[in-house]
Amino acid sequence: MDLWPWLSAALLLLLLLVQLSRSAKFYAKISLYCALCVGVSIVASVICLLRHGGRTVENMRIISWLLRSFKYIYGLRFEIQGREKLEVDRPCVIISNHQSILDMMGLMETLPKRCVQIAKRELLFWGPVGLVMYLGGVFFINRQRSSTAVTVMAEVGERMVRENLKVWIYPEGTRNSNGDLLPFKKGAFYLAVQAQGGLGVPCQSRGLPRLLSSCPQVPIIPVVYSSYSSFYNLETKLFTSGTIKVEVLDAVPTTGLTTADIPKLVDTCHQNMRSTFFHVSKMPQENGASGASRALPAQ
Repeated sequence: MDLWPWLSAALLLLLLLVQLSRSAKFYAKISLYCALCVGVSIVASVICLLRHGGRTVENMRIISWLLRSFKYIYGLRFEIQGREKLEVDRPCVIISNHQSILDMMGLMETLPKRCVQIAKRELLFWGPVGLVMYLGGVFFINRQRSSTAVTVMAEVGERMVRENLKVWIYPEGTRNSNGDLLPFKKGAFYLAVQAQGGLGVPCQSRGLPRLLSSCPQVPIIPVVYSSYSSFYNLETKLFTSGTIKVEVLDAVPTTGLTTADIPKLVDTCHQNMRSTFFHVSKMPQENGASGASRALPAQ
């Protein structure tokens, strides 16, 4: 029996559904996005292994270069203000809001040199995606075991100062797209305040070794992405082309702060990022805390 007529009819039906059905078009684009992530991860892993032989932050330049091509496929534009604030030649903690799986494109578009991310441990087991994240130097946190997470964060703080790394963290801890920011978790702020080394441990800065005693606590640099709601919405199955505005805020110093100052530091960063989020998204700022924000389940 000849299957070609049936396959052709099925393909035509699928194309018709994509054209007529908003949901079908949405899921087709999401499926393509996931397939692209897997395919690019395989290619990037091979290039990283051939270029650097293993796990290193330098692989992130290769990974980000490949992933930035996604914006052309989906018709997305990024307008970034204050990018130069990320190009400081010193360790820092970068925090940003977290809306959807599309954040990866925005991250790679803005990612500065020598920057690694903190990610949940489950991503390590996502086949080629987990492999390329590992090769790029991503630190994986087991959020179900706080003792393990604390140990990893301590290692991150030590390596950040010693190797002159920037660390990118999503302080909300999960995705949400209801038009506001979730309350921040404190891990990124503890990392910035406690990131100071002991005497005699070398710290790399501009290629010259120094002592960690002269490497102070590191600043926090907030990065705010505008709302995706005009072109992407999981509930209404909207996924079109659009523009994402990105604003890099001034660095927040942590020198001289102690753990007792962290709640105020968290509140200051949250308020600044929240007001900026409403501004770049051209949304009216609601009164009250964002604690009522609803987080989306993992996609």
